[in-house]
Amino acid sequence: MEIFWFLPTHGDSRYLGTSHGGRAVTHHYLKQIAQAADQLGFKGVLIPTGRSCEDSWVVASSLINFTEKLKFLVAIRPGIISPTVSARMAATLDRISDGRLLINVVSGGDPDEQHGDGNFLSHGERYAEADEFLKVWRGVAAGEAVNFEGQYIKVKNAKTMYPPVQKPYPPLFFGGSSEAAVELAAQQIDVYLTWGEPLEAVAEKIAVVRERAKAYGREIKFGIRLHVIVRETSEQAWQAADELISHVTDETIASAQKAFSRFDSEGQRRMSALHGGRRDQLEVAPNLWAGVGLVRGGAGTALVGSPEEVAERIKEYAALGIEYFIFSGYPHLEESYRVAELLFPLLPIELQSGTSAVKPNLTGPFGEMVANDIVPPPSAGKLQAVK
Repeated sequence: MEIFWFLPTHGDSRYLGTSHGGRAVTHHYLKQIAQAADQLGFKGVLIPTGRSCEDSWVVASSLINFTEKLKFLVAIRPGIISPTVSARMAATLDRISDGRLLINVVSGGDPDEQHGDGNFLSHGERYAEADEFLKVWRGVAAGEAVNFEGQYIKVKNAKTMYPPVQKPYPPLFFGGSSEAAVELAAQQIDVYLTWGEPLEAVAEKIAVVRERAKAYGREIKFGIRLHVIVRETSEQAWQAADELISHVTDETIASAQKAFSRFDSEGQRRMSALHGGRRDQLEVAPNLWAGVGLVRGGAGTALVGSPEEVAERIKEYAALGIEYFIFSGYPHLEESYRVAELLFPLLPIELQSGTSAVKPNLTGPFGEMVANDIVPPPSAGKLQAVK
């Protein structure tokens, strides 16, 4: 089980849908989150992409030297950049990070955003273009000299002189729920990502993608993107979920849902269908809450509950074949600690030495000293004076 965190380059807050409780996402703040994730034992961080975000490649490049083990899942955008230039960028970042780059293939889901970036292709055409893009990208990244002439992309003697550290290239992640997306994933992707839907829907999606990949003689891994609201008790967790959207107005929800309706993303349609823009039907499965999706595009569900409840739900997804879990929580700095401290001990994960999530088992003391010379005890333990 690989646990990832999230860098909120599009903004962060204690409350959704309002400026109240919002915080500036500066480079210093992103560095804090990345370093926390690195030291806590998260395997990597996802950096989002799009016009509402800081550029993911610049952010990842700026944080490499401030982290040690953390991997960076960074987006490539077919139709917005050439596959050859993109492959060279990937090789460079993989080299300077000593093999800590992962690639997230994003074909786009908001036509208005696509138009702003100069891409006027339809949904189906974008996936056809992405297919050509990846054929060139994979060849160039693997060190080949590529000649290719397709409907959307044409290159001659495309290559890079500096290969990536990871062979044949940094792993390709990708998410998409449409037929075209499934076909693309089956043929060219290493890790297929889904947003947090109920177990039955995720199981069905995994089965379809796995069988399609098998038809091409390939095996594919699976991951899931979810928010997490975990507290020491279930009651506290559900209260935190309610508080997260306590400043969201009906007007904000209506505006957000109207904006999402213009998307041609099947995944976004499925996310919106879970709640229908209504506040009274947000628990769509046991401990699976769709409140985030009232105002946030993309991943719109959260696992909510006590550590034991959330860990059990995570294990149920893992039993379906999910290996990569990309989590987030508001605010992202504080919640990274909460997730690591409350959930990591309950999950079958292997933490690298030196991470703070394993230090309590090795050394101490931990917690603030009591009365200047007393070591704080474990729960229900006895106080000990420092000698």
